[in-house]
Amino acid sequence: MADHVLDRPPEGAAADWTIAQDWSAYSAADHETWDILFARQQQQLPGRAAKAFLRGLEVLRLSKPGIPDFAELNDRLHAATGWQVVAVPGLVPDEVFFDHLAHRRFVAGNFIRRRDQLDYLQEPDVFHDVFGHVPMLADPVFADYMQAYGEGGLRSLGFGALDKLARLYWYTVEFGLVREEGGIRLFGSGIVSSHGESRFALDDPSPHRVAFDLERVMRTRYRIDDYQQVYFVIDSFEDLLRQTIETDFAPLYGRLAALPDLGPADLLPGDVLITRGTQTYASERAGG
Repeated sequence: MADHVLDRPPEGAAADWTIAQDWSAYSAADHETWDILFARQQQQLPGRAAKAFLRGLEVLRLSKPGIPDFAELNDRLHAATGWQVVAVPGLVPDEVFFDHLAHRRFVAGNFIRRRDQLDYLQEPDVFHDVFGHVPMLADPVFADYMQAYGEGGLRSLGFGALDKLARLYWYTVEFGLVREEGGIRLFGSGIVSSHGESRFALDDPSPHRVAFDLERVMRTRYRIDDYQQVYFVIDSFEDLLRQTIETDFAPLYGRLAALPDLGPADLLPGDVLITRGTQTYASERAGG
C-alpha cells in the first residue's frame, strides 16, 4: 500500500511476486544483526507488548538464534492458524498484497538491514516483517482479522478508496495499541519491532492516544517518516474483527468521500481520549 517502482514481477519472481527466501545466502553478520535486534526487543517488550504477541514468539520459537528459515517457521505457523510467510523482492502491488492476505499468506522481505540501520529503515526488512508481524498471525482471532482485511482490500479497489483502507491497516496492524489487564499494550508491528517507538508509544507524553473508532481512523492521515502523533487503542482483537466483518464498507466509503481528512494530530469533539498528547516531539522535530 505504497508507491511501487515495479509494475510486473522482477526476473526470478513467480507470477504472484514470490521468491525463494534463500536462507543459506545469509551471512554470519546478517544473522548477528537479527540477534542484536531480537535481543533488545525481547528484553524490552515483556509487560509492554500484548499477550498474543508474546505468546506468538513462543509458539513460533522465534528466540532460536539467527534469521528464521521460512520453511521451518511455516510448519509452526500453519499448524497454529493456517497462515504462511512468503518471501517477496520488495513492495508489491496492492492487489497482489491483498490477494496474499486473503489467502492467508503474509509477504515478507527476505533482506535484513545493515548494522548502521538498526534504529530506522524506510523499507520493511525481514526483521520488521517476521519479528513484527508474524507472532500476531499465530493468534487465531488476529489471523482472521488479517484475512478479512485482505478480502476487504480486494473489494476496496473497486471503490477508489484505497487510501482510506490503508489507514485502517496503518493504525491497527502497524501501529495499534490494545486495552489489556487494566492497561494499554503494544501489538502493531511498527512499534514492537522498533526499539525507540516501543517506548514512545506507551510512555511519552507527546502523542494522542484515542479509543478506536473505525470511521475516525479511516479519516486520519499518518506519519511515514517518524513516530506517530496519534495512536488508536482497540478494546480487544475480537471487537476489531467483529467491526471489520460486520461493517458494510460501501456506504462507509461514500460517507468518507464527503468528509475532510484529518491530520495526524487533529482531535474531534467526539473522540474518547485516553491521553491528550502535548505534541512536543512533533513540534520540536518540525522546528529543528
